[in-house]
Amino acid sequence: MKKKLFSSGFRIIWFVLMVLALAYAVMVYMVGSGTFSFVIWLAGAAFFCACFFLAGNGRWGKVPKIARYVIYTCISFVLAVFVVCQVGILTHFSDKGEPDLDYIILLGAQMRSSGPSVIYRYRLDKAMEYLEENPDTIIVTTGGQGTNENVSEGRGGEIYLLSHGVNEAQLMSETMSKDTVENIEFALEMIEESEVNKRLYQSADNSNADIDGDFKEDRDNLRIGIVTNGFHVFRGIHIAKGLTDADVCGIAAYMQPQYIPNNLVRETLGIIRDFVAGRMKF
Repeated sequence: MKKKLFSSGFRIIWFVLMVLALAYAVMVYMVGSGTFSFVIWLAGAAFFCACFFLAGNGRWGKVPKIARYVIYTCISFVLAVFVVCQVGILTHFSDKGEPDLDYIILLGAQMRSSGPSVIYRYRLDKAMEYLEENPDTIIVTTGGQGTNENVSEGRGGEIYLLSHGVNEAQLMSETMSKDTVENIEFALEMIEESEVNKRLYQSADNSNADIDGDFKEDRDNLRIGIVTNGFHVFRGIHIAKGLTDADVCGIAAYMQPQYIPNNLVRETLGIIRDFVAGRMKF
């Protein structure tokens, strides 16, 4: 199989993959999402182009043997890591959450001048759908303001929910985070503060109440949902588990099928980064 990968017969496959990667890079770029994920597909096209070149005129056989083994090893390692990450992502691809959660943390996404981006609206709409069936749950919108945004993602999400009839008393807005880890970390800090304030209010007439003790006892019994698009749920859940002992589950929002490949590749890179940094708990 190793020899076939760079045989003249396999060359047409490399060519087709190169063309597909280039076309997909253009499609992702045309979305204008403000990210540079299209570069991943340009890099992929360059890799397939190199494979196409090496598969012609016996060029692969002229590559030093040790170099060939190194290349095979690198390709095998990358594929293995990619497959493991995809399996993890797919295990939470369609999570429905659990009923009667105390809080749901809604992970932010890009805000445009016209309002939440398409991918963010899917998350917001999923949160409202959950709230219809679980009216006592509190929603925490998250996300700071990027250089290409006229409002923070947390505040923009809150405005969208309010405009669709969500009660202000059921909303909390986190507006300082810069990435998924901070989305969850800062939201959890707000939840903790909210829970402490509840206990202070409830015990206003009881001077002997052990606020800290009661909170520590109840904190681990909180039930929290992570709302995001299906490809993002796995990472969100396992980041949250590294930050809290509360019961955490995922709630998967809709994904546009044509962008799933791009999101899966981007998410794989995010998982690798956060795993290496020790930000995820399994």
